[in-house]
Amino acid sequence: MSTIDTPSPILSARGLHHSFGQTRALRGIDLDVQRGEVLAIMGPSGSGKSTLLHCLAGVLVPTSGTVAYTPPQRQTPVVVSALAEPKRARLRLTDFGFVFQFGQLLPELTAVDNVSLPLLLGGAKRLEATRRSADLLDRLGLDGLGGKLPGDLSGGQAQRVAVARALVSSPAVLFADEPTGSLDSLASENVLTLMLELVREVGTTVVIITHDARTAAYADREVIVRDGAIGAGYRVSQ
Repeated sequence: MSTIDTPSPILSARGLHHSFGQTRALRGIDLDVQRGEVLAIMGPSGSGKSTLLHCLAGVLVPTSGTVAYTPPQRQTPVVVSALAEPKRARLRLTDFGFVFQFGQLLPELTAVDNVSLPLLLGGAKRLEATRRSADLLDRLGLDGLGGKLPGDLSGGQAQRVAVARALVSSPAVLFADEPTGSLDSLASENVLTLMLELVREVGTTVVIITHDARTAAYADREVIVRDGAIGAGYRVSQ
């Protein structure tokens, strides 16, 4: 009888607990994130969903439990939660991308320079970094706006710059924490549509933290976090 190999998840969390002082944020979470999927993690404020994202991404080391990451083209996982901070920081630069609710663009840098920053930190030449950044801005509908400062852009435009910065290094996993939480419904739809078109084109895995059911509806799967615990995921109809 033949067997079919099941691809290993790109991220796997087991027994995650995390506390901030006496406050227990995570209470024994198990979660697999499959390669190439768009996963929405939902929950009310204070449920632990952002803490979970930060543990998955190596920003936080859980109080107990493990987070394993299996890079593309490799079979052996890296136990992110066991790495020292310099190695976790390197992983966040090379393999992970981040989009935050308010973009967190550097106000003194132009749009194209904000996008180029991860490439430059990774050792790319400025000319190549600028070319790749400008191309990505064009694909996100920001042609001609690369020389603008963040303060001269609309909220939706600035968030698309933040998306470009997160994707310019071709990360294996994109973490998006309330990526459209500060935008109106039209701008939110625009940003999400463009972002997911790009990531699905290249097979990037996406983990979205949101409390908005309309944002979660863009995902392939959704899980709910309440009081630091996670429920079963289910398929979101498209």
